[in-house]
Amino acid sequence: MAVEIPSLSGLLSVEDVRRTTAAIARTQEADGAVPWFRGGHTDPWDHVECAMALLVGGEGEAAERAYGWLVDTQRPDGSWPIKVTRGRVDDPGSDSNMTAYVAVGVWHHWLVRRDETFVRRVWPTVRRALDCVVARQLPFGGIGWAADLAGSVADEALVAGSASIHHALACGLALSELVDEPQPEWELAAGRLGHALREHEDRFEQKSRYSMDWYYPVLGGAVRDEAAAERLGRRWDDFVVDGLGIRCVDDRPWVTGAETCELVLSLDAVGESERAHELLGWMQHLRDPDGSYWTGYVFADGLRWPVEQSTWTAAAVVLAVDALSGTTPGSDIFRGTSLPSGFTEIGLECGCVPVDAVADRVT
Repeated sequence: MAVEIPSLSGLLSVEDVRRTTAAIARTQEADGAVPWFRGGHTDPWDHVECAMALLVGGEGEAAERAYGWLVDTQRPDGSWPIKVTRGRVDDPGSDSNMTAYVAVGVWHHWLVRRDETFVRRVWPTVRRALDCVVARQLPFGGIGWAADLAGSVADEALVAGSASIHHALACGLALSELVDEPQPEWELAAGRLGHALREHEDRFEQKSRYSMDWYYPVLGGAVRDEAAAERLGRRWDDFVVDGLGIRCVDDRPWVTGAETCELVLSLDAVGESERAHELLGWMQHLRDPDGSYWTGYVFADGLRWPVEQSTWTAAAVVLAVDALSGTTPGSDIFRGTSLPSGFTEIGLECGCVPVDAVADRVT
């Protein structure tokens, strides 16, 4: 099944997007892994992001090999190592957000390809991954961000990671409906997690210096509508650098392409199309003639840093172009109109939701 390649008039043509996708595909290793750059390490989150972009950009075979790598390398507990270099495990720990993200990729693949055979083949991998992550939910609703090989779970949750997991749970629930295997525990976990992100951000590990903590609750679907507009407006001037993109960290003169594209996707998800187009245009100074993208730019020194062309930055560009152009059915993945929402908030330790309100929601 051929995929229509996305483009944006006056910004990136179909051929531009093909070149960017080809740059990702050139980096893919023989076993299907997509490292950060040639010879670099692979982590499961960025690997999935690259698989999504490969599919959108017309490299469907490479995308399927990427999912094959996830199926082949998943550990019995449902997780993957944090860091693998050419098949060698460099960091055997597991990151909850990295583990969950396979659900987003598989739902995206379904939206684009409508290949139920593929979904059913990868579904056991998704189920094990999300079961692993849900088991790490902390009493207040956030997800413990990591676990070691002994299974000891961190007692801290991260805003950005938990917000991404919220999105992954919604995608996993959509997949469970497709394959007719209900997962009520995931729905309960999503309800508790969404409530924690909206009402108890102070209970998460504080990393507000990082732009991801600012926009990810919007990108992951936990915060939307007026609350999303208010959230994005609140720290706009702290992170957005006119003409260049957004800072990764609020106190450093460093803009990064992937974070800029994720903010583009967040803006698109809440209907801020004009600002989203503008930001995507600004970050094109990171584009290389071969279609790849440099990771970031230190504007105080006029230097690209780190000196690497990261696959996941290129992938974020491709997905942003698709979202803004609405070219493929997968362009909806972050807007989330194909996903379940409004998860019931029960089992909360905070007492925010009165008992009678809970009864109303579950009857």
